[in-house]
Parts: sequence; C-alpha cells; structure tokens
Amino acid sequence: MTRGEAAQACIDRFGGKAFDPKAKRDCVRLAAHALHCQGVKCAPLKGLRYTTLEGGLRALKKLGFEDLMQAVDSLPGLTRIAGARAVAGDIVAMPCDDGPWGCALSVSVGNGRVFGFYEERGQVVIPKRILCAWRVEPCRK
Repeated sequence: MTRGEAAQACIDRFGGKAFDPKAKRDCVRLAAHALHCQGVKCAPLKGLRYTTLEGGLRALKKLGFEDLMQAVDSLPGLTRIAGARAVAGDIVAMPCDDGPWGCALSVSVGNGRVFGFYEERGQVVIPKRILCAWRVEPCRK
C-alpha cells in the first residue's frame, strides 16, 4: 500500500466517527492502523487491551513508557523528523491539553494537513502546532 493509500485507509476507517477507546477508536489505534497499512509492525500494541483513557495510560506505563512520544520513538522503522517535513502516511504528534499523554497522534495526509481525532471526531485539519513527526519507512513486499 502506498503512503497516500495508507492515509486514505485511515480516513475510511475512522473518518467522521466518534473518539471512543472502548470501540477501539483513538489516536493510538489510528497511528497503529497507518503503520499496519504500510507494513510496519507495532509490537507494543500486540495484545494490548484497554477501554478507557486511564486504562490506556496504565498500559503505556506498564510497558515502560512515560508518554506516547517515547512509545513511538521506540518503534523500529520510524525516524523522528520535524513536523513540517511530514508527508502522507507519516505519524504526527500534536499537543494534547487533557491528560498526561504528552501528545495526540495523527496521520499526515499531505499538503500540511493531518487526519486525527479533533472535537471528538475523526477529521482532516490543518494543525496549529506540531510537536514532531515520524517518517514511516513502508515495508515493500
């Protein structure tokens, strides 16, 4: 799957749907879906179960991570880059005001836009501020 197809697959799966960790619709699963579509394994999520934000944070800490950025940094096949360099399919971290997560994850769709959960719905936005991004190196078969 190409970068653009991976970004579109995220929009198709999460677009317009409400943020709901219980229904497996949150920024972590969005980013994991983008990685999966590009053939990148996300081992820390394998078997990880949570239904609330608090439960997700406990699971993150149990894996030894202080926040989401640290967890994404640990994934093989990703290189941290400046947010302005993100292209379609890359993972983008944006500030998150609620809670100790450190950031909210989204997926670059190109042209300075990202897809993520904003105002409790999956949608494409132009971010006001980006903390960093990760270049996804898709696995080619």
